[in-house]
Amino acid sequence: PRSDCVVAEQLCLSDSTCNATYRTLENCALAKTRLLPLDHDSRVRCLNAELDLGNSSLLHCKCHRRMKRQEHCLRIFWTVHSSMTDGYFSLETSPYENPANEEHWKTDYNKLAALVSGENCSQLAGDATNPCLKATHVCNLSKKCFRLRTDYASICTKGAGSEDVCDRRKCHRGLRNFFEKVPEDFTKRILFCPCQDEFCGERRRKTIVPDCSFQYNTKPNCLWLLDSCLEDHICKSRLADFQQNCQPADMSPDGCSLHNHGACLQAYMGMIGTPMTPNYVSNSSVDVSLWCTCESSGNQKEKCDQILGMFGSNKCL
Repeated sequence: PRSDCVVAEQLCLSDSTCNATYRTLENCALAKTRLLPLDHDSRVRCLNAELDLGNSSLLHCKCHRRMKRQEHCLRIFWTVHSSMTDGYFSLETSPYENPANEEHWKTDYNKLAALVSGENCSQLAGDATNPCLKATHVCNLSKKCFRLRTDYASICTKGAGSEDVCDRRKCHRGLRNFFEKVPEDFTKRILFCPCQDEFCGERRRKTIVPDCSFQYNTKPNCLWLLDSCLEDHICKSRLADFQQNCQPADMSPDGCSLHNHGACLQAYMGMIGTPMTPNYVSNSSVDVSLWCTCESSGNQKEKCDQILGMFGSNKCL
């Protein structure tokens, strides 16, 4: 059975053989993080150390999206699987356990509001034409949803529009806090509310306060955005989760190779609040994209287009 990586690490460190192997892998991962070139012998030593873990719980451990020591857990996972990041776009295995199932993502607004407020939802009747406004009002009925939404909104609007003043890092942390700590029944309704007009679309597009969390004054190159992501354990993990669960398949009826659209939407939500935060591109469509460009990519133009295509032309998503 797959164990929590934090628990698996403790078990490994208490065993002298496993401890020595794990320390070797830590050095390998550190060299990769610092972009230090490894000679052939070092690469072989790193790969052998990973193989030496055999069927240990450390090799098969996973992390949970809402766990308290998530960053520590993810660091352990990537230490053990550092060889997986060789090459380009090879984050094939998500470090996260148990993606959402399709049924779990079908929730009724009114039922949810009644559950939270303990009363009928007649006050929400006026929001029928704007599902995004309705989703916000449902969130306001939950103390936790209201508090954490207010928290990130206040951080992300402080100086938004001016790159010198807006603290993007804090804004991203506030967004991650909201999407990790508030039950998904609330967060997914706010982010994926179905709109019929541009007023609703505008509210949906501004859910994540894009002036601070999404847009820079000038669009960076998508390859730079990817490099920033791979240097961050959380972003790298969310990207791996997205790549695994949103893998498109042309022949599949739902466009997803894993046939689990709910897991893909959950993985998409996980990208928000990372250096590769996506968002809606307009008020009148559900098209999403990263805030980056592939101009001046030189001979890496194809790789750059791949990054943009993960969001912009992904049938599964």
